[in-house]
Amino acid sequence: EPILSDKEIEVVLKRLNKTYEIIFIDDGSQDSTFEIAKKLSENNTLVKVIKLRGWFGKSIALQSGFDNAKGKIIITMDADLQDDPKEIPVFLKKLDEGFDLVSGWKKTRYDPLSKKIPSRMGNWLTRILTGINIHDLNCGFKAYRRTVIKNFNLYGELYKFIPVLAGRQNFKITEIIIKHHPRKFGESKFGWERNIKGFLDLLTVVFLTGYSRRPGHFFGTFGIISFGFGFLIGLYIAYLRVITGSIQYRNPLLFLGILLMIIGIQLITTGLVAEMIVNLNQKNSSTDNYIEEKINY
Repeated sequence: EPILSDKEIEVVLKRLNKTYEIIFIDDGSQDSTFEIAKKLSENNTLVKVIKLRGWFGKSIALQSGFDNAKGKIIITMDADLQDDPKEIPVFLKKLDEGFDLVSGWKKTRYDPLSKKIPSRMGNWLTRILTGINIHDLNCGFKAYRRTVIKNFNLYGELYKFIPVLAGRQNFKITEIIIKHHPRKFGESKFGWERNIKGFLDLLTVVFLTGYSRRPGHFFGTFGIISFGFGFLIGLYIAYLRVITGSIQYRNPLLFLGILLMIIGIQLITTGLVAEMIVNLNQKNSSTDNYIEEKINY
């Protein structure tokens, strides 16, 4: 079972001579994580615990922490002891240089190949599609200014694309190389099905960050192209009917033209409305719906 401790974090934070709070998020763990975290909070009022009703994914867990954090600077770390609190001052130094978000880069990783290879491919594809030059999007060790997290509405696998969400809103982001320790406690929930979900969420991120304020440019482009080809086919069929008096053997082409025009109209309307409704619902949602218990709040 994981051995959570606030002592290592406190040693580092006390040296910085800054006010702080430590928040543990229990996202449906099946071991004694919550009980251990609860005991820590009983001995230290600066330790706060949020227990979710079950496992809703890392995005909801992070968003719950963001919604309940009070500091001007928020630092996220995984509780499996793979992140070293001693590197927190390095993150803060980068923020002092003027950056809004500092992301960790586990350049040397101790994860199995089944996790490293898909991760590297996903990072490469994300850099190509978004233009955000971050090597390790999925690293949980990050530092944020409060102004950054106020703009997040995480769900699904969107936590993987936090630097993209921030970068597309013109926040200044950077990354630093951190030490990655082998996982000592707990089991990774990583699976190939997450790669599929992650790819679909990447498409969502590309759309929301690039076209949320002008979605018609995205669906409209493909819709107009489809409708345009269909319309040209229709003109060609009409030309044949006028010139030759017959469109014999042209019925399949006619049906294709009609189909392309229908698809074009659907792309411009149905897809656009559906995506905007999903985005609107997420912005109006609250992570309080997922929380079972709060301690020291």
